[in-house]
Amino acid sequence: EDEHVVAEIMGRRFFPDVITHKTWEGFHFAGHEIRITEATDCYGAVVWPSALVLCYFLETNSKQCNLVDKNVIEIGAGTGLVSIVASLLGAFVTATDLPELLGNLQHNVLQNTKQKCKHQPCVKELSWGIDLEKNFPRSSCHFDYIMAADVVYHHPFLDELLLTFDHLCKNDTVILWAMQFRLEKENQFVDRFQMLFDLEMISNFPSLNLALYKAMRKGRMKA
Repeated sequence: EDEHVVAEIMGRRFFPDVITHKTWEGFHFAGHEIRITEATDCYGAVVWPSALVLCYFLETNSKQCNLVDKNVIEIGAGTGLVSIVASLLGAFVTATDLPELLGNLQHNVLQNTKQKCKHQPCVKELSWGIDLEKNFPRSSCHFDYIMAADVVYHHPFLDELLLTFDHLCKNDTVILWAMQFRLEKENQFVDRFQMLFDLEMISNFPSLNLALYKAMRKGRMKA
C-alpha cells in the first residue's frame, strides 16, 4: 500500500519536454498544472517529497479538510507548492519564508494562482522566532490551519521553529505537518513538540522515511 500511494504521489510530478533557460518542475494538483521554478543553491528553493505528500493529502481529503474560505499560513513555504495547492482549493493563504527566498516564492505563487483562485494568496517574510508579535499579532491574526512541509532538518533554529508554532497556533488551529526523518537531533524535535501539542500521525510512508501529522494545542477543550 505504501509503495502504491507513493507511486501515485510521485506520479503527480512532470518535467519539461524541452530544456529551457529556466529550471522548473511541473505538478498536477487540484485540477491544475502547476509549474515551479527552483533554485539548486539553497534548501528552501527545491521541492521536497514532504511537500508532495502534503499536497496529495489536501487534494484527496478535501471533504474532511475543507479549505474553502479558511485562513491558512504556510511556514517555510520554499517554492510555494503547498501554498499554491491550498489556494487552488479555496483557502486564503499566507505563504512565508526567509527574505532571500521571497522573490522566487512570490514568482511561483503569482504565476500559478493569478485569476485561478477565489482568494489571491499573499507572500510575507517570516524568520522563525523573530518579531512574531510585531508581524503576526495574536490579537488580530487567526489561522484555521498552519501548514509545514520538511521544516525540521539539520539547522540550528529548532527552538525558534517551536516558538513560531506556539505563537501562531490558537486553540482551534489545526497544524498539518509533513516530516522526513533523518537524524536523531531532528527526531527529538517531535518529543518537544508534543509537550505543547496533541500529535496524531495520519499517514506514514516508510519507503520515503516520511510521516504526515495533524496537531492541535494541548488543553484546548479547557479554554
